[in-house]
Amino acid sequence: MIPRYSREKMAMLWSDEFKYDIWLKIEIAACEAQSKLGNIPKASLKKIKEKAKINIPRIQEIEEKTKHDIIAFLTSLEELVGEDSRYIHLGMTSSDVLDTTLAAQMSMALCIIMSEMKRLADVLKQQALKYKHTICIGRSHGIHAEPTTFGLKMALWYEECKRNINRFYNIFREVSVGKISGAVGTYEHISPEVEKYVCQKMYLTPASISTQIVQRDAHANFISTVAIAGSLLEKIAIELRHLQRTEVLEAEEYFSQGQKGSSAMPHKRNPISAENISGQVRLLRSYTIAAMENNALWHERDISHSSVERIIMPDATVTFDYILNRTIELVENLMVYPENMKKNLDITQGLYASQKVLLALINKGLKRQVAYELVQESAMKTWNKKIPFKDTLLKNKAIMQHFTKKEIETFFSFDEIFEKVDYIFDRCEIKG
Repeated sequence: MIPRYSREKMAMLWSDEFKYDIWLKIEIAACEAQSKLGNIPKASLKKIKEKAKINIPRIQEIEEKTKHDIIAFLTSLEELVGEDSRYIHLGMTSSDVLDTTLAAQMSMALCIIMSEMKRLADVLKQQALKYKHTICIGRSHGIHAEPTTFGLKMALWYEECKRNINRFYNIFREVSVGKISGAVGTYEHISPEVEKYVCQKMYLTPASISTQIVQRDAHANFISTVAIAGSLLEKIAIELRHLQRTEVLEAEEYFSQGQKGSSAMPHKRNPISAENISGQVRLLRSYTIAAMENNALWHERDISHSSVERIIMPDATVTFDYILNRTIELVENLMVYPENMKKNLDITQGLYASQKVLLALINKGLKRQVAYELVQESAMKTWNKKIPFKDTLLKNKAIMQHFTKKEIETFFSFDEIFEKVDYIFDRCEIKG
């Protein structure tokens, strides 16, 4: 089963309860900073901290009338705090609260994502080591090319996973930025010291410059980074979907006891997890367009971006976290069939060795195109007449004047591949 804790924690970040809780923390922190500056009496600050509470039904009731979420929130606090509520939100604008809250939510979402990405990296590394020397056919254009190992597939994904983790670390610094600078970002009615204090409390950095909002290029980068990481999950899913095809069956999703594949065909074992991952990554990519279009707003701010963000931020992070966990489960429990890999490797009856023969002929002194045509002549006989490639080589007099039978046999060895696999694993720092 996919761990529920991660999914529930990610969804919680975008809940009304969590959002209002951050709003209140920001307002209280701003009051604390204002009190330190002498703008709010200590007694008033004490009452604000004691009486200010979240009442979601009341906030929603007020918002029905005001059509403004922050005003509804502040009005509900006024009802609870009383006269001292006049000090709440002093010199601030709505986006001071909204953008600082969004920054906190994005940074917390990234903490969850980075933790889960490290889990995926660990699983890929383990599988890479397990199948390091499990030989299988490599394919280009979907056609058999040359041998590789199943471990190299995993190592490739592991290396890309590490790059995605680095991208998330970089974007973490970029989006962990808040602002408490007033209606157009000029601090006309509030001290920059309030912003510093609030951001420190929220584990954020103050924006170097803002308008009424933090600029949305960082938010676009955040969504794009999620989508890029999603493309790795799709890459894994598509490869495993291909490998699970009946006529290939080199690997297969784990099929649990009692699981059903089809309402009509009892024999079916479908790659449903991989297909689900492939489908949901399409959503992630679509969100990047909306996120980029959010960056260009009217003057110091309009609100065309906010309605978009209320959808794409929760959806992108929850969706990504869900398919990330599903990918971890898919890779960790993957059923691998080396015997089918060997069987598929032999389908072309040794044609995977064609380049070895080509290069050996070149080393014997033949021109490349001459050598190519000689090898292709034998290869086409294997294709067309289903004769083992080794046999067509042995019967090709033009080729055999350059080789002994023993030399021909060495072309079908995997020793050189295994040597290079060790080199690649060392370069990727995959040890175990």
